[in-house]
Amino acid sequence: RLAEKKLGKREADLYKQRLDDLTAAQTLEDVRHLPGNYHELVGNRKGQWACDLVHPYRLVFEKNGEEIQIANIIEIVDYH
Repeated sequence: RLAEKKLGKREADLYKQRLDDLTAAQTLEDVRHLPGNYHELVGNRKGQWACDLVHPYRLVFEKNGEEIQIANIIEIVDYH
């Protein structure tokens, strides 16, 4: 409910779906081809990954150690 209050219903639903995708994945390669355009970032964001929420916003995260299930959510941002 907090996500819905802060982000709006559609964005909160997508945020939850993306978190569920990450939780179910064994590796980041498992999410690469799922809906949401999961992709590695480059440049000053090297080591981070992003996936689509509601255009133009992206969920930016990074793997915490070897466990994808313990990903660090960095931010929801329009970085373009």
